[in-house]
Amino acid sequence: MLTHSALEGSLPHRFRELWDEIAPIGRDAGSGGYLRYALTEPELTLRAWFRDQADRRGMPVSEDGNGNLFAWWGDPAAGGAVLTGSHFDSVPHGGAYDGPLGIVSALLAVDELRATGVTPVRPVVVAAFVEEEGARFGVPCLGSRLLTGEIEVDRAAGLRDHTGVSFADALGDRPAGADPALLGRFAAFVELHVEQGRALVDADAPVAVASAIWPHGRWRFDFTGEGNHAGTTRMADRRDPMLTYAFTVLAANKEARLRDAHATVGRVSVEPNATNAIPSRVTGWLDARAAEADTLYGLVEAVRTKATERAGRDGTALTCTQESATPLVAFDGGLAGRLVTLLDAPVLPTGAGHDAGVLAAHLPTAMLFVRNPTGVSHSPAESATDADCAAGVAALARVLEELACR
Repeated sequence: MLTHSALEGSLPHRFRELWDEIAPIGRDAGSGGYLRYALTEPELTLRAWFRDQADRRGMPVSEDGNGNLFAWWGDPAAGGAVLTGSHFDSVPHGGAYDGPLGIVSALLAVDELRATGVTPVRPVVVAAFVEEEGARFGVPCLGSRLLTGEIEVDRAAGLRDHTGVSFADALGDRPAGADPALLGRFAAFVELHVEQGRALVDADAPVAVASAIWPHGRWRFDFTGEGNHAGTTRMADRRDPMLTYAFTVLAANKEARLRDAHATVGRVSVEPNATNAIPSRVTGWLDARAAEADTLYGLVEAVRTKATERAGRDGTALTCTQESATPLVAFDGGLAGRLVTLLDAPVLPTGAGHDAGVLAAHLPTAMLFVRNPTGVSHSPAESATDADCAAGVAALARVLEELACR
């Protein structure tokens, strides 16, 4: 077990030492970004690292049958536990900090409290949630949705990655689904995350408290037409779904700007995907976000309507399917206000989804953001200084002491 004497050097130094242990795992040499898809080798390596770190701290690790891991400081049988942590998985070629920062910071926060001789009155639990990004199986926050019963087990089990592997196969078993008994043991959840913007640069502050998460969701647009030869098919005879798809991307951009919302089509699949062939099918995924639910669904309906009209002109067909949706999440006012007072920190909303957004419907939840000087996220350019990360650890330690040790 780690002891006080093992904690040598400044907190930024200790953060860097622990961070360097995971920094190479899943990193792509070409892009500099990370390929840490859920339940693939890099993420499994990080899960093993998590178990080892917990063991070194004498923190037993439990699983919920859905792929989520929980390391306990204090009696696992006791109630009123304070949950913290985040996720290891990444988007394709994503940044280093999104997710892992919350787990590394939680482990170091436990170290900080132990070093001062603090003992938890209520358990502190560090979580590593599975498939938060949805980059492998398509549904974001899959682990927390399963835990809370916000997705059906059969649907989750049957989700497949681009190679055809199902979530159940990757997990090694059918997911267990909702666990009210486990949820009932948690009194609060505090997730630390790298800022996904640069408001803290302007605020000249290293740490902020989150106020809310915008409503957001993902919609799949399937465009079908007639595959044909690129060199012999007259332009007037074509039923090209790529044209409908391209129009839809531009329509989404326009409609989002008109509503001060966000719309992104960052993923596309084309069949047969040949240079000299007119596509027979194009599938695009729309990520839409807005400050209000009415704005969000108005945006998506406007895009769907325009795409349908264009499909009629192009001689193509469109099917629009909602794959996920998360309502507005206003974090627990009492808990968030308590953290703002405790830390004397600014308050920020966010347009990004998190496991905290799912758990907020089931227990008091709050988030801490650590300054990101570039403002860039889901990219290799995502960054945070060691000093700011240490400030995040210190802030989280104060929060955990307040919630679990008094």
